[in-house]
Amino acid sequence: MTGTSIDARRALEIARTVPDPELPVLTLADLGVLREVETTEGGGVVVSITPTYSGCPAMAEMRADLRRRLHDAGFDDVEVRTVLHPAWTTDWISEEGRRKLAEYGIAPPGSAPRHGPGPVPLTLSAPAPRVPCPHCGSADTEEVSRFSATACKALRRCRACSEPFEHIKEI
Repeated sequence: MTGTSIDARRALEIARTVPDPELPVLTLADLGVLREVETTEGGGVVVSITPTYSGCPAMAEMRADLRRRLHDAGFDDVEVRTVLHPAWTTDWISEEGRRKLAEYGIAPPGSAPRHGPGPVPLTLSAPAPRVPCPHCGSADTEEVSRFSATACKALRRCRACSEPFEHIKEI
């Protein structure tokens, strides 16, 4: 095994531990935004990440956190690239990530809607009515606000236990 492949594996292990700045219970790997980690012949590291949505304000912090963690581990030359294709989807959240979200009190997303090639159609229908409560498991929940602390989450309330909770919207 070459030194470069050992370094690539070590860099990947480090990158996989970086928490998401908006959902610190998840790592960037759990969230599915960490796409690839490679090393260059000169010993540099190139990390590829995908934003959860266009204009995601957390991207700068993700890049900075990845650079900081890799620099702290001894990698001097770190480049973080943004990859836009294919676009991120909530289906990329790992099963471990979904479990962590539910344990943290955030309802994980269901399956993302499927679209063919071309523009994504705009529908003005009501959101999915069945989002289980991460606290008690009841499906009797209601949406309080389409947007929560971040644009990718909605605020909901459980009618059974009366607890409010966030739900990551299916993208």
